[in-house]
Amino acid sequence: MAEIRLTVNWQKYTLKIEPEVLLVDLLRDNLGLTGTKKGCEIGECGACTVIMDGKAVNSCLVLAIQADGSKIRTIEGISENGELHPLQKAFLEHDAVHCGFCTPGMVLSAISLLEQNPEPTEYEIREAIAGNLCRCTGYQQIVDAIQSVVKNNHRK
Repeated sequence: MAEIRLTVNWQKYTLKIEPEVLLVDLLRDNLGLTGTKKGCEIGECGACTVIMDGKAVNSCLVLAIQADGSKIRTIEGISENGELHPLQKAFLEHDAVHCGFCTPGMVLSAISLLEQNPEPTEYEIREAIAGNLCRCTGYQQIVDAIQSVVKNNHRK
């Protein structure tokens, strides 16, 4: 057993885990954060995307002990005061959510991009979400949703 300390959605945790536990399993099984989805489990689909220390990562490729000392955000940690995050609202407004399985990872990839680059081009948006697969919406609605948040932020 290994002891790790990490901050998830601004809450600090100290946990004892087996060394082979993946971050996705720690989030889902130990912390009950089931918004982080398990899809391909080989880092190809992006369903398990979380933000770790400011960067979007596939949590199925990260051992939980590698996250020791890290700050992690999951889809459960992006709303403020019970309000949906602007990207979540935009996904709904632009019909970018169908089955919803890819949505948490897609939203977190977009948040990570916008935190690093508040005015990305369409190409940069498409590049940022390239690791997130969606089988339902097609990508145009997702790109449109992200672009609408960029435009709304620009107006402020």
